[in-house]
Amino acid sequence: MADSILPKSYRNRHRACSSLCAPPVRTCSGLFGAVLIYSSFVKSAPTALERPSHAAALSILLSPGLLIIDHIHFQYNGFLYGLLICSLVLARQKSTILPSGLLFAVLLCLKHIYLYLAPAYFVFLLRAYCLGPKSVFHIKFGHALKLGTGVLAVFIVAFGPFAYWQQMPQLLSRLFPFSRGLCHAYWAPNVWAMYSFTDRVLIYSMASYPSQLYDTDKTVVAPRLGLSVNQDAINSVTRGLIGDTSFAVLPEVTARTTFVLTLFFQIVPLIKLFFDPTWDTFIGAVTLCGYASFLFGWHVHEKAILLVIIPFSLIALKDRRYLGVFRPLAVAGHVSLFPLLFTAAEFPVKTVYTIFWLVLFLLAFDRLAPASSRSRIFLLDRFSLLYIAVSIPLILYTSLLHGVIFGKKLEFLPLMFTSSYSAVGVVGSWLGFLVVYFTD
Repeated sequence: MADSILPKSYRNRHRACSSLCAPPVRTCSGLFGAVLIYSSFVKSAPTALERPSHAAALSILLSPGLLIIDHIHFQYNGFLYGLLICSLVLARQKSTILPSGLLFAVLLCLKHIYLYLAPAYFVFLLRAYCLGPKSVFHIKFGHALKLGTGVLAVFIVAFGPFAYWQQMPQLLSRLFPFSRGLCHAYWAPNVWAMYSFTDRVLIYSMASYPSQLYDTDKTVVAPRLGLSVNQDAINSVTRGLIGDTSFAVLPEVTARTTFVLTLFFQIVPLIKLFFDPTWDTFIGAVTLCGYASFLFGWHVHEKAILLVIIPFSLIALKDRRYLGVFRPLAVAGHVSLFPLLFTAAEFPVKTVYTIFWLVLFLLAFDRLAPASSRSRIFLLDRFSLLYIAVSIPLILYTSLLHGVIFGKKLEFLPLMFTSSYSAVGVVGSWLGFLVVYFTD
């Protein structure tokens, strides 16, 4: 039943990708990453924060996101996220900032998606390691030389063979595939998912008659808005295929536009990090860089939401304002991964485990998070409660009821609902965290 909900082209591609990874290798990767996550973060925490650190580490260790992606879907995310958290934890002490930067350089060469977080690392390493604490004009040339030499050595080892065999153009074309279109086959829950959903709504609301939508000899016009529908783009973002994305009503979005928006919303938190290079501010900046890349990036995969959830988990228990922002992100991020597991046999696994994880850890976090010295955001608290309540009927409809009601018709509708719902949660969480980050 659930299998019929996903478009056939997407199901076939998913099966092909899933078969690439041997389960024993994935398991070893996940276990290694789990050990790194738990041991590194808990051991680095101050005594007063030991219990919250245990809870945060366990939430990552038992994350349904890692279960869905690493152990059932594909790719070796557990191992890589273990290295990421080791790098973030090493940045907690001044004596280990250099190893933190070098480890991140290694991670970047292992999987280029971590480039999303690189601006925060660059600013933090520059300000906390290469410049003096009292004056930005006091340059520590020895530190800068060690960091630059180390990072350069890592990149030479990683990319040297490709350069030697003159394969760099081929490598870059695969690392940055702009020909794949703005949106992934299943919309990642970001700003462009909301943009695509708005485009779909405008198409149907602007047609005088439903038959006009598929009449290639006519142009559907909304008299009140003065907008027309591009007939060739009507099925562009709902066909379940990778390729160029076209919008029927709204203006087209270019790769340059996404780059400018991403860069702008990354620079905003980096300004604070430059003037306040503490560890908490660094983790906040890493999280906001992940948010910006995920929300405004080009051809973002739904799996990239873990680049936001996992760093945020390290500071989610700082106080109740942080926790209030983390709740909708945790729900939206994990629900958005559900379409990756689409068979009937996988439905109880993903649903029961994710709900159990959310109830267990959100309740535990609620008991462990201290009160904030600043007033909480009333609207955000109410938004979180309402948002979490809506998730249950959404899961039931998209995973079960849609197939019963429509059969194999409107296959993309559950995906569109899931993506749009999750996008609202991620965007709301991002806006709330911006307020918390700059008023902390």
